[in-house]
Amino acid sequence: MTKRKTQKVLVTGGGGFLGSAIVKLLAERGNHVSSFSRSFYRKLTPIGVEQIQGDISNKIAVERACRNMDIVFHVAAKSGVYGSYSDYYKTNVIGTQNVISACKKHKVLRLIYTSSPSVVFNGTDMEGVNESLPYSDSFYAHYPKTKAMAEKYVVKAAKDGLMTITLRPHLIWGPEDNHIVPMIIKKAKMLIRIGNGKNLVDTTYINNAAYAHILAADKLKENHKLSGNIYFISQDEPVFLWDMINNILKAARLPIVKYSISRRTAWLIGVAAEFLYKIFNITGEPPMTRFAADELATAHWFDISAAKRDLGYISKVSTEEGLHRLEDWLQS
Repeated sequence: MTKRKTQKVLVTGGGGFLGSAIVKLLAERGNHVSSFSRSFYRKLTPIGVEQIQGDISNKIAVERACRNMDIVFHVAAKSGVYGSYSDYYKTNVIGTQNVISACKKHKVLRLIYTSSPSVVFNGTDMEGVNESLPYSDSFYAHYPKTKAMAEKYVVKAAKDGLMTITLRPHLIWGPEDNHIVPMIIKKAKMLIRIGNGKNLVDTTYINNAAYAHILAADKLKENHKLSGNIYFISQDEPVFLWDMINNILKAARLPIVKYSISRRTAWLIGVAAEFLYKIFNITGEPPMTRFAADELATAHWFDISAAKRDLGYISKVSTEEGLHRLEDWLQS
């Protein structure tokens, strides 16, 4: 009997929230998993992950990391709603170009790229839209702008022969979250609802987001015609955004949001805050930005029929169950 070859898999940003969840699933499947990140993560040591340290914007470092790999999951990115354009461009655009180049050079079989629904967000409600929605023609933050640029390079790479799938998971949350949940908890006492609170949004529990990536790699191996495709990923059960924020606060045993302001007021505050931070070269993130005001007051939920059909994706962990798990983690 011929021994089955163990797949060698690289996850960029493997120490991050989503990256580490993908790494764990891959390790459980018996893959030889490597993580490429700037830092060393102790939590990856017990599961036998090889850790390669380097900067995603360093082409040589990325090429070395991709050598002899069968699959690359490109998860590393600079997120957030405010910061230097050059920092976002270096990580999200140049970093992605480096990964594509390295995959081509070393004949990597498949590339699964983590993008974001924000690449199509134009400040208006997005209700039940699918992947045919065009990229936004204007951006109020560098993150969605640079992610859109990077996504286009991945799609082009597929046309040039590299097998790729792009995933757009929306608002990933859950235990070990180092972005959305901590931000809500940190700002709990000063949170103010923006808009009427009736804007439905999609979210994605961390295990479901990671599962979608594994499915994408498997299905791309089975069906090469999926190469170049883009898929929205979510819980497939839209929720009122401010109800979700309150549920996270409840899980942390904190008071819920009680007060509100109009979207226009929040947007004008964002304009002023961004101006002051830029003029006075203030470090950190403003208390409000134009992008955040729009995101927090509009609907954004998606038709994930394509992911269900092509990838066989389903939400394995419900939002209700995810909130129970989040509460257990926060209280532990």
